[in-house]
Amino acid sequence: MAKHKYHEDEEDTGPSKSALKRESTALQDLGRELAELGKERLARVPIDDDLRDAVKDYQRFTAHEARRRQLQYIGKLMRNVDPAPIRAALDAFKGVSATETAKMHRLENLRLRLLEDEKTLHTIAETYPGADLQQLRVLRRNALKEKEQNRPPRAFRELFRVLRELEDGGVDDEADNIESGDEE
Repeated sequence: MAKHKYHEDEEDTGPSKSALKRESTALQDLGRELAELGKERLARVPIDDDLRDAVKDYQRFTAHEARRRQLQYIGKLMRNVDPAPIRAALDAFKGVSATETAKMHRLENLRLRLLEDEKTLHTIAETYPGADLQQLRVLRRNALKEKEQNRPPRAFRELFRVLRELEDGGVDDEADNIESGDEE
């Protein structure tokens, strides 16, 4: 009888200490990933102000022990937030998510089509009305020259960066148009 009672008590205890420790360590590791982000990316992660301040403090600290304690504090704060949106944002930054991967493939294909045929600029102009077609033409021409002369692919990469900015959308393009004075 006593043996049976022992099993009943064991079932009611919930997660083991080891499981709680693993969960706590995972949250602390997620906090470390947050702490290693740059300012721009950190601003795009959906976290509350207390956690954001703690991460900024961690980035400011230089002493090993201070950073270690701050990471523990970040892990403690992470217990009160839903980690799923944070993980999704970090995965998107790393290009891990399926939509991010598909977007990169789509942009790579667009860049290759543009290099093969200048008429692709018409498609880009229709898809992205704010696109600077002159800049794209120059980058295309420079990328082709680089390939021909076996030089490092600077324009090739810049072309991808410009296409990615167009894909990411409106806010950046409108700001660029306002700064350069050629709003359409």
